[in-house]
Amino acid sequence: MESSVRTGAHDRVVVSLGTSIVGGQLSPDDDLDVAALQEQFGVSRTAVREALRVLAAKGLVGARPRRGTFVAPRTEWALLDADVLRWRFAHRVDDAFLDELGEVRLTVEPTVARLAAERRTDRDLADLEDALSAMRVSAGDLEHQIDSDLAFHTALLHAAHNELLTQMSVVIEVGLRLRDQFVHTTLTSESADKHAEVLLAVRRRKARAAEMAMRALIEKSIEDVEIAKTMHAPEQESAAG
Repeated sequence: MESSVRTGAHDRVVVSLGTSIVGGQLSPDDDLDVAALQEQFGVSRTAVREALRVLAAKGLVGARPRRGTFVAPRTEWALLDADVLRWRFAHRVDDAFLDELGEVRLTVEPTVARLAAERRTDRDLADLEDALSAMRVSAGDLEHQIDSDLAFHTALLHAAHNELLTQMSVVIEVGLRLRDQFVHTTLTSESADKHAEVLLAVRRRKARAAEMAMRALIEKSIEDVEIAKTMHAPEQESAAG
């Protein structure tokens, strides 16, 4: 029982401090006093130190002799870490993140689709077809819609059979989930047909067609984000006021 309590306390400190750092409530170079944090969170000194070690591994905090622990510069943050990606969206819509995600996807995913068309296996095709079928029956179910979209893009990454590109799945999965939640709560966008065009080209081993179909899909995704930003703008202005 004590172990689970310690784990819960440790996680609570990690999430709270991580969110505050990434969200800007704590600024780079701010000092982090272990004793003060222990009192603030009502946890043991060990739990605070363990939490700071986790955040240090993500590049969010640093330490120096005689100074102690402090918030690290943004240039040192592990921006591709799954937790850091989620924390960027914890309190507000991060427009810069959405823009950067679109640029990353345009750079990576058309190439992934081309490689998938050249290298896919029958198992890869089955995974893509299952994901597409799930997308077609997910209308009206936001979580199911998001999960099936993620499944398709993840399956495509694996179908490229490039280990380094597969590591991009963390960014694509976490980023795409945040993007989908942002867009689909305000905008109904049916994309199953565009995904089907990618799958058809991959099935036929048409590498160039797969690349172009994926580029068109992502460009439409970026357009949807811009529309959703406009629809969210009054809410953000009201909250700021």
